[in-house]
Amino acid sequence: MQTTKIEKFDALVSCFEKIPGVGKKSALKYAYSVSLGDSFLGLNLAHSIEDAIRFLKHCSRCGGISENEICDICSDNARDKNTLCIVESPKDILTIEQSNSFNGVYFVFNNADRLEILQKNIIDNDIKEIIFALTPSINSDGLMLYIEDRLKNLDLNFTKIAQGIPTGVSLENIDMLSLTKAIKDRRTI
Repeated sequence: MQTTKIEKFDALVSCFEKIPGVGKKSALKYAYSVSLGDSFLGLNLAHSIEDAIRFLKHCSRCGGISENEICDICSDNARDKNTLCIVESPKDILTIEQSNSFNGVYFVFNNADRLEILQKNIIDNDIKEIIFALTPSINSDGLMLYIEDRLKNLDLNFTKIAQGIPTGVSLENIDMLSLTKAIKDRRTI
């Protein structure tokens, strides 16, 4: 059985498939939706993508997403400039911001080359506490130890986000590392 070849549609499907987490079925659905289902949506999406590519950049201070040299979070005087949250990706900043649970500043530490920038931020902003909000793993533990060691002369309080068992998930569905950490890091009630 021969499949129909529609070059421009196939190219669009292929582009959608390259997005992390998008499989063949979703890519087909998206391609159809933006090209034939709702062409206005497709044109709006194309324009939004073009604008994002042209105008978005990384903040020179924290590495987050910004339309300016310095992002709105770093330039906001109402934020707690003494508390810095280290994350792995600019997307992590957006996630934490959606939770409305943190009012400090951020720093994206995605490679060791950023250590000097981190040190400058800490000194310039008189940072007192570093919160590590990294994906739990052995690599993250190693990175936290590396950063703590390199910054030990700056009189900082180092903390990390809590780990353990998510609300509503039964113990049989928890990986052993999470369960072990949850038991080890238990708190008095």
